[in-house]
Amino acid sequence: MASSSKAESNGEDEAMEDEEVEHFDDFTIASTWERFISEIEAVCRQWMADGPNNLLKKDATPLEISTNLYKVKSDLKCDNKNYSMEYYFGNSNHGKVVDWELSLHELQLCFGVQEFLVIAPQSISGVILDSPEASKLLSAVAIALTNCSSFWPAFVPVHDPSRKAYIGIQNMGTTFTRRFEADRIGTQVPIKLMHLEGLYELFVSKFAYSSMEISMNLFKVHFTMKLTFKILLSDDDDIRRDDAEMTESVYESAVGTSGKGQWDDDCPWSEWYSSEDPVKGFELIASWSEKMVESSLEMAELENSSPHEAKKWILFPILSPNITDTTMGNRVGFSSQLYLLIDALDMSFQAQFMEDFVSVENPGSDNFKSSTAVPPPTVIDRVLKELFHEGKKSPYFSKGEHRTSQAIKAAALDSLFAQFCLHVLWFGNCNIRAIATLWVEFVREVRWCWDEVQPLPRMPISSSIDLSSCLINQKLQMLAICIERKHQSIEEFQDCLESQDPESPRAEEDGPVSEDLSTMQTPGENFDGKCDSHSSPEVEFESKANLFKERTKSEDVISFTDQKSTDSTRRGSAGIVGTMMLLNSYQSMHSPFTQDAPLMTEDMHEERLQAVEAFGDSFDFSAQLEKDILSSDMSAFKAANPDGVFEDFIRWHSPRDWEDSDPKDEGLPNGSATETSKDNWPPRGHLSKRMSEHGNLWRQLWNDAPALPVSEQKSLLDPNREGEKILHYLETLRPHQLLEQMVCTAFKAGADTLSQTSYGGLKLMKTKMDQLYSTMASVLKFLQGNRLSAESEVIDDLRRLCVVFEHVEKLMALAASLHRKLLQAPRLSEAIFKDYYEFYLPRMGTGMSSNKFDTEFNKKQLVRSHERGAISSLFTPPTASQSWRKVLSMGNLFNGHEPILREIIFSLRDRVSGNHYADSTPTARGEAIETHRMYISGTSNDLRVALSVTSCD
Repeated sequence: MASSSKAESNGEDEAMEDEEVEHFDDFTIASTWERFISEIEAVCRQWMADGPNNLLKKDATPLEISTNLYKVKSDLKCDNKNYSMEYYFGNSNHGKVVDWELSLHELQLCFGVQEFLVIAPQSISGVILDSPEASKLLSAVAIALTNCSSFWPAFVPVHDPSRKAYIGIQNMGTTFTRRFEADRIGTQVPIKLMHLEGLYELFVSKFAYSSMEISMNLFKVHFTMKLTFKILLSDDDDIRRDDAEMTESVYESAVGTSGKGQWDDDCPWSEWYSSEDPVKGFELIASWSEKMVESSLEMAELENSSPHEAKKWILFPILSPNITDTTMGNRVGFSSQLYLLIDALDMSFQAQFMEDFVSVENPGSDNFKSSTAVPPPTVIDRVLKELFHEGKKSPYFSKGEHRTSQAIKAAALDSLFAQFCLHVLWFGNCNIRAIATLWVEFVREVRWCWDEVQPLPRMPISSSIDLSSCLINQKLQMLAICIERKHQSIEEFQDCLESQDPESPRAEEDGPVSEDLSTMQTPGENFDGKCDSHSSPEVEFESKANLFKERTKSEDVISFTDQKSTDSTRRGSAGIVGTMMLLNSYQSMHSPFTQDAPLMTEDMHEERLQAVEAFGDSFDFSAQLEKDILSSDMSAFKAANPDGVFEDFIRWHSPRDWEDSDPKDEGLPNGSATETSKDNWPPRGHLSKRMSEHGNLWRQLWNDAPALPVSEQKSLLDPNREGEKILHYLETLRPHQLLEQMVCTAFKAGADTLSQTSYGGLKLMKTKMDQLYSTMASVLKFLQGNRLSAESEVIDDLRRLCVVFEHVEKLMALAASLHRKLLQAPRLSEAIFKDYYEFYLPRMGTGMSSNKFDTEFNKKQLVRSHERGAISSLFTPPTASQSWRKVLSMGNLFNGHEPILREIIFSLRDRVSGNHYADSTPTARGEAIETHRMYISGTSNDLRVALSVTSCD
């Protein structure tokens, strides 16, 4: 037993000895600080091994300030404290940092480095307040980088976060080491440091041994400077308006209105709303090229130099933050009101008539309490006055509508209904009850115009109806024509009464000539023939009367020379039809005055087409639909040609239904054979087959038609009947049918208003407007033909269309503002708009990646030499009130404006050979290094200084 236990104990001792031999204690990482250094070293070695390309593929994130600067992050821990180490890298400028490059990180700008490390505690402040801890942390990073043979500079944020203070170190090999330090003075900057001379002496004091060396100008310092100027152009600049208010106070008190102008007073949308200026101002960055300075006196001269002497100008627009804000509360313009109009359309299915929304007895009126306020009667009266009374002063015309706007079935911009729709957008809060109230009053005013025979304002009096517009606009256009016809009938009746009064001087002057002054039409083609179309240009009533007097006198001569019996009197002749002769009498054929074709709106055309489909499309029935027009033309032809026959009417009205039988005229074109001279009378030919058929409707109408000129015929258009039908349509129109047409017209009118904006012909803006019209046409087509129903998906499509409209409206405001401010520099205006368009494109849902986009617009534009005058004009000299209120404490004024930021870089360079920086390495001899560098940034109330010093270890 004893021997066995002894053997076991010997075996255990041997195993323990083997373990002691195999175990190795690394005393270089024995302490916590050493392990922390080792951890930093491992992370740095991994980043160095990966390289920039692999880091970009892994977890590197880009910085917003630059498109070519990235960072990676690693979390570290030491003594129960958590730290974050970030590595910033990029591959631009081939390892060299340009001093005034706009996309630099603040540490790159302060110390002239490119790739660097930043290690900071994971705390709320993100800085190290304890100086020993900061020194210890920086030493740990420096040792780790030395072990890695890395030349990355490392920085640690220290002190209070508002001071933006850093300390840093960089190993530059076996010979040199660079140390960095940055700090900031937030208040009470010494007066001496407000001027270039004092800043120069501050830099020189960092390496001069005495003040005597400074005064002896023994140093050649490299100097470069960048100044940033800012001008605000917004309307709410109270200081800028002080002087104007003093001079305009008397006028404003007398008129009762403010004379303050807005930036968009000359924009087409200013009639409806005033938009916030998207361009609040500009920042101008003027940078000087590097030069050598040997004395503080030269710095004093540079302080008096003008920014026009700078080598480079860079312009940066200051844009309103609301231009990218799409929340409902910040929407201003047509888009904000179109949202409300679509909500009203969605509610319009709850009633049968518009009066139901106005009436308090409406069962659904409980839903219209707080959100359906109606403006007071004074506002309604003002709107109606603008529509019906002030609208009479300006004639109807189209202000250059967009070329693709005709694809949208809506009223023209300057029409009465379009103006009504635009007023509705800002009437109350554009709720359904306010719309119904204004519509009822609008229809009452239209009826008053009808009853009092007053012309409808903003409506054209033409011989045709614009069928490309909405149905309400067609009805109003036809009502305007009916009112005009009604007015003419009243005038004719009064003329008739005056002509019957023997004491009237007018009766003696006109005599019996006034019988044909009603609805005569002047022929269109020298009376050589009559086309099937009955439309003709509009002719004023008085000119028709004068023309008829001349025609009547010529008829007497013609009838006298016709060598025919005078028993038959010729009436309503418009003149001879070329050389055409009547078949049964040796007389010239006369073209009669005829009535216009009856005007029809879209729904009337649809009713006629439905009747054709119901009864078939035979020729006889088609002629039956036109029998009123045919009968009128036949009666007028009989009155103008008392000896004419049915064949003569066919030769004049439808030449293709007269076939020539003379072989000599076979080679003549169709219809030419009827133009027979008196020497070849009578003309030879016969009716076509369809006109020769037994029971032909045309011949029956001819036999029944009396010989009456147009002055004695019943008008094809009964203005009283049609006018009452139109008013009945307007008064009984279904709410959803009204709102559908209002939505289409409001969208089109808003887009037409925007398209009239002067924006310098920017191609991107023009393309966006074209896309808007195309989108509107595709979405709004579902509102035509009464195909919309309650809870339809079209409502959601309309709301999405509002979003598109809002984007275009914001871009148009930006384009207009840039065009006005940079009128003399169109290239800059176009470049800035293009940059913002690309920045804004992802927000419109049309970019490549709509989920991730920049939050701030920071693109800047280089100003060319010939554009400096236009930019300089933006910085207008300050007014008298601005001059005495602001104390100017810095130099380099630009048109009286002090720079808001002045940035300076001083540097001192020395060669390695021949001084204490020399190295024994032959390749380093003769090479110049930057021994001292100081970056200074600030104003009279703020000063930040960053110093880097290279030393020989």
